[in-house]
Amino acid sequence: MTTSLHNDRLLRALLRQPVDRTPIWLMRQAGRYLPEYRATRARAGSFLTLCQTPELACEVTLQPLERFPLDAAILFSDILTVPDAMGLGLSFSEGEGPRFARPLRAAADIVRLSVPDPEIELRYVIDAVRLIRRELAGRVPLIGFAGSPWTLATYMVEGGSSKDYTRIKGLLYDQPELLHRLLEVTARAVTTYLNAQIAAGAQAAMIFDTWGGILAPRAYREFSLAYMSRIVAGLTREAEKRPVPVILFTKGGGAWLEDIAASGCDAVGVDWTVDLGDARRRVGARVALQGNLDPATLYAAPERIRQQTAQVLADYGAGPGHVFNLGHGIQPGIDPEHVRVLVEAVRQLSIPYHAPTGMGDTR
Repeated sequence: MTTSLHNDRLLRALLRQPVDRTPIWLMRQAGRYLPEYRATRARAGSFLTLCQTPELACEVTLQPLERFPLDAAILFSDILTVPDAMGLGLSFSEGEGPRFARPLRAAADIVRLSVPDPEIELRYVIDAVRLIRRELAGRVPLIGFAGSPWTLATYMVEGGSSKDYTRIKGLLYDQPELLHRLLEVTARAVTTYLNAQIAAGAQAAMIFDTWGGILAPRAYREFSLAYMSRIVAGLTREAEKRPVPVILFTKGGGAWLEDIAASGCDAVGVDWTVDLGDARRRVGARVALQGNLDPATLYAAPERIRQQTAQVLADYGAGPGHVFNLGHGIQPGIDPEHVRVLVEAVRQLSIPYHAPTGMGDTR
């Protein structure tokens, strides 16, 4: 699929190329804070049906773009589609989050795992990517995504969300070889899945390492970052005669920015606990940075949102390589008009940081 791209700011910023203003997209930009999303979700009947129906996933993906002048669309799906396709039996309960009917409780459960075929077990996602690309018609790029092997493994072993991660950490310390086997097959599954998304039309790829931050430093490098690096090395990095940038995001990963930047990715997502100026100094010119407004800022009054947006832009400074985003996803109770304030503030306030003869690169 080759379509001329009318707005490629995101792709250029991820590659640290000059742009006229800082591009912005938002994690969970399609979600429960939007009344139109809630209406589509009610029509679908369940969250899984919403994810597994390409026409509905496409509709939801495009909803925030109809409201806000964002610089990217991100595929509407869930990171747990991969373990579901590996046979674990995913379901979602209201108020309880995701659950697996067949969590990994024994070595035999791990040994029998295999890599699903994205065009078979995950066909609904790949069809959604194709449909979204067609409906976007080159308006903005489409970001594909997947969960990191470590993050997926936490859900697969715990059986769902967890507060203390006793099962997965017990596996890590008591049977590290078995955990490596699980992470290896999951990394192959994620690589295959992301490459299928890229082949179907995704123009950038993001890996969400939601639970990497719960690990000790050596464990993070061995059990999380090492497998994300393998995925990066195995991804299709050019499609439709364009580079396909890769973003890695470890929530709580501020201590390891230099290591993440050395993984081979094009951009590193940072959460709101990291000083963006300090992060820029630490990674140098190796990668772009994405982030990092505290999502709770969007509960504040519009003028406060503008002030905090201006501070994030100032923290990064002038020059290329910044994609504005939240430090994590939009929370369900946010007023959509506050999101509009944020998007317009970034569009207006970022222009001076990209003036050709203005501030220059402040690195």
